[in-house]
Amino acid sequence: MHATWLWAVFTVLAAGGQTLRNALQRELIGALGSIGATQVRFLFGLPFAVLFLLAVRIALQTPVPLLDAAALGWSAVGALAQIAATALMLAAMRERSFVVAIAYIKTEAVQVAVFSLVFLHERLTLPLSAAIALATAGVLLMSWSRSSAPAAATHRSAALGLISASFFALAAVGFRAAILRVETPSFVMAASLILAIGLAFQTALLLIWLVVFDRKTLRAILRVWRSSLFAGFLGALASQFWFLAFALTTATRVRTLALIEVIFAQAVSLRLFREGVSRREWAGMALIVAAVVVLLNA
Repeated sequence: MHATWLWAVFTVLAAGGQTLRNALQRELIGALGSIGATQVRFLFGLPFAVLFLLAVRIALQTPVPLLDAAALGWSAVGALAQIAATALMLAAMRERSFVVAIAYIKTEAVQVAVFSLVFLHERLTLPLSAAIALATAGVLLMSWSRSSAPAAATHRSAALGLISASFFALAAVGFRAAILRVETPSFVMAASLILAIGLAFQTALLLIWLVVFDRKTLRAILRVWRSSLFAGFLGALASQFWFLAFALTTATRVRTLALIEVIFAQAVSLRLFREGVSRREWAGMALIVAAVVVLLNA
């Protein structure tokens, strides 16, 4: 497969894995709450991320590189932003439909473009701008497609989803910046190392929080370790693909193509949660597909 398409393959695989993980996390919210379900992603994903890194180390027969202060700093920014984004995402899912919550969160593509320009000086091209516009229009159309929810719930879901999108955008830019700072000829090593560092930071931070403020939730997490382990694996696997994509191209391109997750979420919603599909949602998905075509042919 040509290297220029590899980032797109990684992105599609990441979006599929993340959709399944989000569905599993949604099921855990009732038992664990938003913070507990968020910690499941990190605590049970970390062992798999370490295994991925060890596998890369063995396969490449190369030492794990040391990180400088900038790489560690950007990793911390990405990790903190992702914690906030994930907790807000799960809270948004609790407020309203699974697919609608995902739609609001996927307005992130516009914010990624802004953050990438400001922090990484990665400029937009005309085709990429068109793809972002089409995809964002699609997710907004889908998010406004259901009028049966109470107005207050809709507003809360919108606010939580949009703020979550801001933090996800900052996390994407932070992790890409960290990956670019790793001194290694292997993009796979760079991506795997930053993933392991990020998950270690997130796990430690949330463990401290739970031990100090919410030991009841921590005990509940340990009781559901079997289902949490699979969610952690899916989360680590999806993150591995995200980071591989970030290592190969801009965060803006990756997160724009990632909007196909809304379509995956619709399929999961229909299959698992028996949530129907309206005409506006079909139209929104058509716009997202058009955006993907534009992006891949740019």
